[in-house]
Amino acid sequence: MAGRAGVAARRVAGAGTRGEGEPPLRLLFAGTPAPAVVALDALLGSAHDVVAVLTRPDAPSGRGRRTSRSPVAERADAAGIPVLQPRSPREPEFLLQLAELSVDCAPVVAYGALVPPAALAVPRHGWVNLHFSLLPAWRGAAPVQHAIMAGDEVTGAATFQLEAGLDTGPVFGVVTEPIGATDTAGDLLDRLAVSGARLLVATLDGIADGSLQPEPQPAEGVSLAPRIETADAQVDWALPAHVVDRRVRGVTPAPGAWTTWRGNRLRLAPVEPLPSSLALEPGELSVGPTGVLVGTGRGAVRLSSVQPAGKRMLPAADWARGARLEPGERLGAQVTA
Repeated sequence: MAGRAGVAARRVAGAGTRGEGEPPLRLLFAGTPAPAVVALDALLGSAHDVVAVLTRPDAPSGRGRRTSRSPVAERADAAGIPVLQPRSPREPEFLLQLAELSVDCAPVVAYGALVPPAALAVPRHGWVNLHFSLLPAWRGAAPVQHAIMAGDEVTGAATFQLEAGLDTGPVFGVVTEPIGATDTAGDLLDRLAVSGARLLVATLDGIADGSLQPEPQPAEGVSLAPRIETADAQVDWALPAHVVDRRVRGVTPAPGAWTTWRGNRLRLAPVEPLPSSLALEPGELSVGPTGVLVGTGRGAVRLSSVQPAGKRMLPAADWARGARLEPGERLGAQVTA
């Protein structure tokens, strides 16, 4: 997989130099969260012309549940670019707007809704998706999180032709990115957003000058990365320490790893796996000179910071002093109703 990725990355990089006589592409950019803003900025700085932005509708957010615009919508507003926010891209009104825009291509970065065939067929170069994995690995909504949780050593980003299947379209090119031993999903996504944005611009350059054609994804190596819900981020202390470490990092910062303590939720920052010789039962707490330790199915982990329900995140040692932990007390008991 890594060898194929290197070839594809070099091919796209070579397509990134455009001739002066080549007209820029008219683009509709589709994206919603903050990582997509990096790609939008890169396109705004390219030779291509972003004529409109497609993003999800304004929605309640934060503790006050105040209606707010997506990060992509806010960036488009600042740049003076028209923003389209249909409830669904299947709406006839949106399809009419798309046709009227006469765009050549629609680059997509984490838009958050399925694009119907009726819309896919409108731009003459189709829709080009920037996906944060080495396809066909980790097709789905949470590729970065699943790559970390699975213990992958290398991941990356891919540009591909969007089609009706789930991330199944032919690939234009990829860039690779090593996964560090302490990387969280947020850390890794920040890096991929930057390298992926460069890849997306190079891909569109290659499409514009005709030097780049997508290649079908291989049939082998397919894995799925479904959306991670809050319930999925609960720590299972029966797992080995190194797996607990990966799972916690994979859901940091969102939705955030958590466990239970005295019947309430306790949110966890990344943990440090420790040798398997430590004799602690799964979930058992131990406080001493080396910090606040928790037993797992094999070995233990050292807590860094925790966030009790209704309070701020604080160092685990400070939490343990205030909590007055009892001997043999464990994390992971059932949450009370």
